[in-house]
Amino acid sequence: MNSIKQQLISYIAPGAPATRRPVTGILPFLRPEVGFTPRWYAKSIGIDFGERWHTDVEYRWQTRISMREELDKRFPGTNIGSNGENTTDILTGSYGASAIASIYGVPIRYDSEQWPTSEHHYFSDEEVDSLTPPDLDQNPFFQSLMDQIDLIGKKEGKIYGFMNWQGVLNNAQRLRGQDIFMDMFLAPERTMHLLDCVCTTMVDAAKRLHQKQQKDGEAVSFFTVSNCLVNMVDPDLYGEFLVPFDVKIAGAFDGIGIHNCAWSASPYLDHYAKIPNVAYLDMGKDSDLIKARELFPETRRSIMYTPMELANKPVDQIRDDLQRIALQYGPCDIVAADIEDGTPDSKVMEFIKLCDIITKECQ
Repeated sequence: MNSIKQQLISYIAPGAPATRRPVTGILPFLRPEVGFTPRWYAKSIGIDFGERWHTDVEYRWQTRISMREELDKRFPGTNIGSNGENTTDILTGSYGASAIASIYGVPIRYDSEQWPTSEHHYFSDEEVDSLTPPDLDQNPFFQSLMDQIDLIGKKEGKIYGFMNWQGVLNNAQRLRGQDIFMDMFLAPERTMHLLDCVCTTMVDAAKRLHQKQQKDGEAVSFFTVSNCLVNMVDPDLYGEFLVPFDVKIAGAFDGIGIHNCAWSASPYLDHYAKIPNVAYLDMGKDSDLIKARELFPETRRSIMYTPMELANKPVDQIRDDLQRIALQYGPCDIVAADIEDGTPDSKVMEFIKLCDIITKECQ
């Protein structure tokens, strides 16, 4: 069984991808966490999510206030976009999922209506073989990020928020492209070297951010790994190449969250059980939910409910999904992230209402 020091819950700051934050207060049995794509906000209130949004602290603060006002107006009485504190979160969502790749020199492609992505500038065999973790004290991208962090601390009095450092495989793929998957068979030493470099940078960058947050009175001591590509890797390969690095990350922090998108986590659950201090674990609803609850009874579990299902399924089918999840997997979060423009507000409110109803039935 997996023992933990703290629990984490899903958290979607306005305009940001889903991430995690520490538990505050008493959690409902089914806790809905709802979030929208940048396009949803762009169409609603005209926010430009291009490069300025990620580099200009003041602009990001102004837009976050506007987004909160829009959420309060359209979804009164809900906690959509709330961080559980009175602090405005100016950090979460910065650079999307591209920060680590950018530290390694991969350019960022910005989009006015979507999260940024890493350009497809992949490293050659020789570049990977000679790779070393960048010196963050001399790294232009990281130092510009730290300058933003300092500005946030001055503006808010403390540095609240969470960078999306991604997972080891996700970041390695941004540097190596699809060759990372063939390398596991044809060049395992090269693969381990790349993964080790990436992991070292992830831990180093997160530790430096946490130190700044601690100095300003905001204690952060966990790390979330994003395993968005895990289903492209055989479970045995995950155990051989990636589990050692997830264990290393878990050992460097007080808790680790594991994000699987809406994929089935079933083939990887036994490997995840080898990782210490799993404070959060999410997966798709077609996973073996009963086994996941048995293996992670103390972990805050979560289901990624897809925006397509929320938009297209009748309410009675959504209710059936949520009742099964509650029975087999609860207590847990239900994350409806990446909702696009065009999904009726009434459908979002009905989703939240269903979670509340089922919570009352389970208490």
